Amino acid sequence: MSTARLSHAQPICQQIPGGTIDEAIGKLLVETVSSRTLEVALQVQRELESRSAEAERLRQHEVERARYESELARHRYMRVDPDNRMVADSLEAEWNQALRALGEAKERYDKQRQTDDASVTDEQRAAIIALAKDFPRLWSDPRTPQRERKRMARLLIADVTLLRGTELRAQVRFNGGATHALTLPLPKPAWALRQTSSEVVSEIDRLLDHHTDAEIAKLLNDRGMTSGEGKHFTRLKVRKVRIAYDLKDRFSRLRARGLLTLDEIAARLNVCSVTIKQWRRAGLLQAHRFEDRGQYLFEPPGPDAPVKHRWKMRRKSNASLTTSNALNP
Repeated sequence: MSTARLSHAQPICQQIPGGTIDEAIGKLLVETVSSRTLEVALQVQRELESRSAEAERLRQHEVERARYESELARHRYMRVDPDNRMVADSLEAEWNQALRALGEAKERYDKQRQTDDASVTDEQRAAIIALAKDFPRLWSDPRTPQRERKRMARLLIADVTLLRGTELRAQVRFNGGATHALTLPLPKPAWALRQTSSEVVSEIDRLLDHHTDAEIAKLLNDRGMTSGEGKHFTRLKVRKVRIAYDLKDRFSRLRARGLLTLDEIAARLNVCSVTIKQWRRAGLLQAHRFEDRGQYLFEPPGPDAPVKHRWKMRRKSNASLTTSNALNP
C-alpha cells in the first residue's frame, strides 16, 4: 500500500514502531501498579459505575418519552378523517418524525449501553488486585512469555491514545478511570536502528592506520564488537562502514606518509618489480600491506638500500658460506 501511494504521490499511512512505546508503558506499569493504587482506581471506577446507573435511568426515560410521542402521533393519524387529505398528510409527517426520534433515542441508548457493559466486573476487580501483589516480579521476569505480559496489560489498561508531532505523546487510560500521559522521543527509523555505533566507527578509523579491512574485522570480533545489526564483522562489512563514514582507506593513509608503490620504488632503485618483491620477501625493504590481496607500499629507500647485483653477490656468498660450513663441521 505504501509503495502504491508513493508511486502516485499520495500521503502514506502513519507508522510508529511499537518497541519504544511497549518499553515505556511496561516501565509505567511496574512503577505505578500496587495494591493501594489499584484499590483507589477501582473506587473511582465504582463511583463512575454509580453515576453510569443514573445516566442509564435518564436514557431509558428518554427512550420511553420518544416511544410515547410516536404512539401519540400514530393514534392521531389513525383517527383522522381519510377524506381530509391535508390534515392526514400533516399527521403522517408528524408520526414519521416521531418514529425517527424514537430510533435515534434507541441507537444512543444501545451505543452507551455497550460502553457501560465494558466496565470492570467483580471477577475482573478481584483478578486485578491479586495481580498487583506479584506484578513487578512477573513483568520483569525474562521467562514470562510476551503473551502473558499482554494479558496483564489488558487487565490494567483500557486503551492508549498516541499523538505524533515533534515528539510522541501516549495517553494511557487505566481500567478504573485513572490516566497517565507519557512523552517520548520519536522512535528511530529502521536505518538508524541498524546504524553502527560511533565507538565502533572510531575504532575502525584508528585501526586503519595499521591494519587491513580483514585484519580489522578479526580484531573487532575478538573484542566482542558487533555491527549495527548485532552481527560479526567481515572484511566487506568493515569496508562498508569505511565507505559510509568516509574514512580514509589504508592506501591513502600510507601514501600520505610518503610510502611508494611497487613501480615507484622499482624506478628509484633502477630494478624491475620482480626484484623488489624478492627484496621484500628477503627482508631487505620495509613494506606495509595496504589491502588483503597481498599488495604493499614501500618505505622510501635510505642509504643502506639494496643495490642490484650486490644483493645477488651477497646471497651467493651466504649460500657458499652455508655449504662450506656443512662440509667442514
